[in-house]
Amino acid sequence: MTICSPTSFSSSSSSSKAWILHGIVIGAAAAAIGAHAYFFVRRSRGFRSRVVGIIPARFASSRFPGKPLVEILGKTMIQRTWERAKLASTLDQVVVATDDEKIAECCRGFGADVIMTSESCRNGTERCNEALQKLAKKYDIVVNIQGDEPLIEPEIIDGVVKALQVSPDAVFSTAVTSLKPEDAFDPNRVKCVVDNRGYAIYFSRGLIPYNKSSEVNPKFPYLLHLGIQSYSSDFLKIYPELPPTPLQLEEDLEQLKVLENGYKMKVIKVEHDAHGVDTPEDVAKIENFMRERNLP
Repeated sequence: MTICSPTSFSSSSSSSKAWILHGIVIGAAAAAIGAHAYFFVRRSRGFRSRVVGIIPARFASSRFPGKPLVEILGKTMIQRTWERAKLASTLDQVVVATDDEKIAECCRGFGADVIMTSESCRNGTERCNEALQKLAKKYDIVVNIQGDEPLIEPEIIDGVVKALQVSPDAVFSTAVTSLKPEDAFDPNRVKCVVDNRGYAIYFSRGLIPYNKSSEVNPKFPYLLHLGIQSYSSDFLKIYPELPPTPLQLEEDLEQLKVLENGYKMKVIKVEHDAHGVDTPEDVAKIENFMRERNLP
């Protein structure tokens, strides 16, 4: 089994399953967080051990109203996302957080735990925080699983959790994959750049880095941000109190508020072909993707 280090963002790995679960935990911990912190994590087996996955879902999307309830080959998108999340080995519980009764009723119908949240939540992170406060159990890590990622790999969920567990200097973790050339200038496909230790530098709806030719460099390993992200519960509680930041508002990307306030964000690179569903046109694309691969 190949073990890749977090510094190998310039090349593609052969499989997300090949290294997410092992390379993060073992191969790079000492280099990324220092030997002292590494052995601290090894000694403290309970460090950030209690994990909940929360799927924030709202009906009133400006680009795609009612998106969580759209059917993809006979199942609603929110059900497909929930079923994939339930396969992740690191999650102690999976819940849907919504402000809409239609979504809540649908989710209860297929067996999901549902937490009702207020309509005032400005983004998925704030919805996750409100849901966390209403849960009876206490958790160390919250995974924000985007409800529009119906083919999310359980191994990616486990990967971002383990990245946060071995990085005590980070309060946030997320995942990226290789950016396809046709998505380079699509503002719905968020791009990411990282440092050589696997920490996020910046996210943008535009192509980053952007060269002088104004064209895609076929030799450069551009990165596409996947919507999944995990947080330390302690950080999530203070996130809503942080004031909006200029870059966050300009790009309309909530993760930039984390970076602009000086917090560290760990990034893992995975192989993941399927896109999320951002517009009605994406539904047909993902259905074709599933048919081509005989996915249930």
